[in-house]
Amino acid sequence: MILVGMLLAISASASIDPARALPTVFEAGRVYAVPELKSGQVLKLLVDTGGGGAKSMYWINADVAKQLKLATHICKLSSGPIRVTGVPRFKRSRDLPMPLNGPCGTAVMLNPEGASGIDGQLGAGYLPGRIWTIDYPDRQLLEEPATWKPAKGTHSIPMGFLRDRNGTLLTGFPRIVVQIDGKPLDMLLDTGATGHPTEAGLSASHIATVNGFIATSYITTTMLNQWHKAHTDWPVVVEGDNLFPHHPSRTIRVPVVAIAGIKVGPVWFTERPDRAFHQFMASMMDKQTEGAIGGNILKHFVMTLDYPRATVDFDCSAACLH
Repeated sequence: MILVGMLLAISASASIDPARALPTVFEAGRVYAVPELKSGQVLKLLVDTGGGGAKSMYWINADVAKQLKLATHICKLSSGPIRVTGVPRFKRSRDLPMPLNGPCGTAVMLNPEGASGIDGQLGAGYLPGRIWTIDYPDRQLLEEPATWKPAKGTHSIPMGFLRDRNGTLLTGFPRIVVQIDGKPLDMLLDTGATGHPTEAGLSASHIATVNGFIATSYITTTMLNQWHKAHTDWPVVVEGDNLFPHHPSRTIRVPVVAIAGIKVGPVWFTERPDRAFHQFMASMMDKQTEGAIGGNILKHFVMTLDYPRATVDFDCSAACLH
């Protein structure tokens, strides 16, 4: 009986597909995939649930494609033509999951303008269709098997997406509901939300930066004003962030944020104009949001984004408030 039990256990464990760990680095709360090319060159790609991309593709800077001598061509989408290339040749076990097949085939988008400090981005075009775990405490990015199930004790909430009348996904920008000041708030789940605190902002927050940048969370001007009026004891730094140097932003410290019923705090939010979420992001999401939940909140969690089931699961470290 013991032998039979052992064989059954081995058989059961063998039938469970393992998660796939991607080459990853974490910097000041932001997550980067760092796949290695066969040439030995390493690419640095921001993992950004609130970032761009289209039709199952991630993107790389056009100058990176030129440097790598990748052949490019035009792909015609309903929204207009884009330039794409094939998937770079990565080393085995240091690569990325292949983009899902889309209207441009298995391809990678090119960003003609480029982005400073990174070679590209795994965004809302590429991430849907799979299950991803971002383990902030242990600094891991995992692709989960299709058979993945949440562990007992984790907290699950829905992710809302813009869909057509048949339920087909139109964009990959996830909306979640959090609780702040005792009220529900619709927010973009945005692992790439970035801040660049000023000296005043750093003095107030004591946050460690990498090259001056941090992971942050965003809040609209209207909501920041409401919070500030209702809670004069919540600290506000008038020019706390200068990610956009010509338009310095306020920052505000919120004592507690509840996400999936788990409380964390205090949390600093960076101001964004209403139009950034009420108009621009609202055009690509299922509902209007008031800002974004970023890495300065998510850093406490092992977070699994189950895009096929449209749920996100949170397991919190000891840093959470209970």
